[in-house]
Amino acid sequence: MLDEVKLAFTENRTAIISAIAILFISMILGYILEPYVHGLFNPVVEDLAQKVQTGVIKLTFWSIFSNNIRIVFLMFVYGLFLCFSAVILAFNGFFAAYYVATKSNLYYTLLLIVPHGIFEFSSCIIACASGFVLFNFIVKFLKAISKQDDGPVKVILYNAFEQSYTKLKQAIILLAVASILMAIAGFVEAYLTLPIADFLVNLI
Repeated sequence: MLDEVKLAFTENRTAIISAIAILFISMILGYILEPYVHGLFNPVVEDLAQKVQTGVIKLTFWSIFSNNIRIVFLMFVYGLFLCFSAVILAFNGFFAAYYVATKSNLYYTLLLIVPHGIFEFSSCIIACASGFVLFNFIVKFLKAISKQDDGPVKVILYNAFEQSYTKLKQAIILLAVASILMAIAGFVEAYLTLPIADFLVNLI
C-alpha cells in the first residue's frame, strides 16, 4: 500500500507542483490586492467573525473538519469539469492571504494560522492534485474508447477502463491522503493552535 501511495505522488508530480504554484500565486495576489478587494471581502470576514463571537459558528473539531473536508471533496469532484479544482484552491488561497493582510498584528495572525495551516494547505494542494489526476483519468478513458475498433459496448468500456484505471486509483489515493491531512488540521486547529499561539506570544 505504501508503495502505491509513493507511486501516486511520484507519477503525478506535475499535478502536485501545479497545485502548489496555484496556491502560492493566489496567496501572493490575495495579499497584494487586499486594498482593492477590501469592499468585496470585508463584509464576509466581519460576518464570519461575528458568528464565531456569538457562537453561531462553533470552532469544534467536527465543525472545522466537516467544512474543510467538503472543500477537499469538491476539489476532487470538480476535477471532472476541466480541472475546476484549481478555481477552488485559488479562491481559498486568495481569501486566506487577504485575511492575513487585513490584520495589523501579522505575527500573531500567522501564529493562529501556521500550526494547522501546514496540514490544511498541504491537504488542499493534494486534493487539488487529485482533481487534476481524476481529469487525467477521464481524458485517458475517452482516448482509449476512441482508439478501439467497433465491438460490444461493454467490451469497449471495459478495455478503456482497464487502460486508464491506474489514474483513477491514484486520484483516490491522493484524495485519501488529503482527507487524513485535513483531519489532522482540524484537530490541531480545534485543540492546539490557540494554546501554541498564546505560548509563543508569551515568550516575547
